Amino acid sequence: MSLPAVPVSQSPENKFREYLSSRPKPQRFTDQQRVLVQHIFAQHEHFDADQLILDVHGAGLNISRATIYRTLSKLVDAGLLRRIEVGTRTVYEHDYGYPQHEHMVCERCGKMIEFQSESIQAALQQVTEQNQFLASGHTLVVRGVCAECNRARNAKRRLDLI
Repeated sequence: MSLPAVPVSQSPENKFREYLSSRPKPQRFTDQQRVLVQHIFAQHEHFDADQLILDVHGAGLNISRATIYRTLSKLVDAGLLRRIEVGTRTVYEHDYGYPQHEHMVCERCGKMIEFQSESIQAALQQVTEQNQFLASGHTLVVRGVCAECNRARNAKRRLDLI
């Protein structure tokens, strides 16, 4: 399922620049950070730091590993990226400009499926209100086996019975 983009008031690049300048100790927005933000927001795929490093270097961009890790952390703090823990792996996705959504992760092939559920949103709102809890966000990851892997497993079982 492809999620619809949410209208935003400024580009990810400008929002990150604003975040860096508004910190207690303002930081400058470097050329490497600008190129990295442009690269990350040019596609909407879940990625981990190692994939990003390979992708950045494969694209011929000269950005150090340390800069990539530091910038990822700052992008999460700035509300531009969301960090999702999937087992022992940490993946990132766009948070800025995309609606709240949940994930299903296939434990066989690693595929991540995004979905939205009004019922889940309503239940979370009800629970937070009942507990007078001011939520700043959430991450829901459902683990299991995707349809394709399930079909492949069932086909193999049928062949084993022959």
